[in-house]
Amino acid sequence: MLMIAVKQTPLVMTEVSDAAEIARSKLQRERFRKNADWLQAHVPEIYSRHRGKYICIAGQTLFVADTAPEAVAAARKAHPDDDGLLLRYIPRDKVERIYAGSWGLDTLR
Repeated sequence: MLMIAVKQTPLVMTEVSDAAEIARSKLQRERFRKNADWLQAHVPEIYSRHRGKYICIAGQTLFVADTAPEAVAAARKAHPDDDGLLLRYIPRDKVERIYAGSWGLDTLR
């Protein structure tokens, strides 16, 4: 009998009450939202041209690379102050996909 053991990492949640940290988080989220909105406005063009690649959006600018670290590095080099990067992999083949959950977008730190 084959068994797979999964190592569980405890989830630790903390409440942030520091006003400066909350303000930084809100600004980061706003930068991320601008990048996400820019991507949504350009999805058909980007997805049709960059299948099989990683894309990173920073400063409402597209960066394309073969690997995630390359895409992020290019974005950070061009926009070092944008901490609201958006990173995605565009699958090589366009096929119908069914997702079990509705996952929201999140920021990269």
